[in-house]
Amino acid sequence: MMLATPLTSTEFSTLRRFRTGKVRDVYDLGDALLIVATDRISAFDYVLGSGIPDKGKVLTQLSVFWFAQLAGVVPNHFITTDVAKYPAAAQAYAADLAGRSMLVRKTAPIDVECVARGYLAGSGWKEYQQTGRVCGVPLPGGLVESDRLPAPIFTPATKASTGHDINISEAEAARHLGNPALVERLRTLTLDLYRRASAHAESRGIILADTKFEFGLTDAGELLLIDEALTPDSSRFWPADQYQPGGPQASFDKQYVRDYLEAIKWNKQPPVPSLPADVVERTRAKYLDAFERLTGHPLSL
Repeated sequence: MMLATPLTSTEFSTLRRFRTGKVRDVYDLGDALLIVATDRISAFDYVLGSGIPDKGKVLTQLSVFWFAQLAGVVPNHFITTDVAKYPAAAQAYAADLAGRSMLVRKTAPIDVECVARGYLAGSGWKEYQQTGRVCGVPLPGGLVESDRLPAPIFTPATKASTGHDINISEAEAARHLGNPALVERLRTLTLDLYRRASAHAESRGIILADTKFEFGLTDAGELLLIDEALTPDSSRFWPADQYQPGGPQASFDKQYVRDYLEAIKWNKQPPVPSLPADVVERTRAKYLDAFERLTGHPLSL
């Protein structure tokens, strides 16, 4: 099958660029922000030389699905994905924006990543091996990699503009923000969102091992869920029928790309490699599979 050309950059010259992230380009439209999810893919803190066709559409449309599913837990920043309802200046770029962009409310982002973990994986597994804890949370002894935790835990992290985010304890998050009450609220919301999303995912044959959320405050002080929600970029999704604790799991996220980069022994320094066609196609298929399983309908291409 011939794949579409990935969209790896945006150049909307008549719009004011607000920020360029590893995957998203954000434009300031005055009263709102325009978030455009490109097809860039990052691994080991670098954007790779190859894009994954339609990846940005998966990220946007899956986030919109979850925003609707979870709106009863906490309001979010989402306004619309209907390009016809965007400001006139943005409509000139409709071909690039369709299916992969959203208009959102402006907030002041809270400078802490809110991570929920229901399983022992990734940096949590590494920390547990050394200390028996994850972000200061003590866990039972004898757990193995990918074990389900007795109960989901809240493990915040500081957001890094470059490099890895740094895991911190809840007490450290309270000191970092100078607002213990806000951190308590974030913990409650994060775990509630995780439990509800996890239950839906399990009903679709998918384990939500962990995920991260971002929150922001409006000028009026309203707390909103922002950025993306429960995508293969921000979450670990595992097929439930292949789950076997005691090691790494098959996944719907970009672990397949990381495994390829490890196999070619890339030293995780520039120059950044490109991905062969079969890895691109397989990664795209994983993202699409996750989307269709979770939402129950095909991606709008």
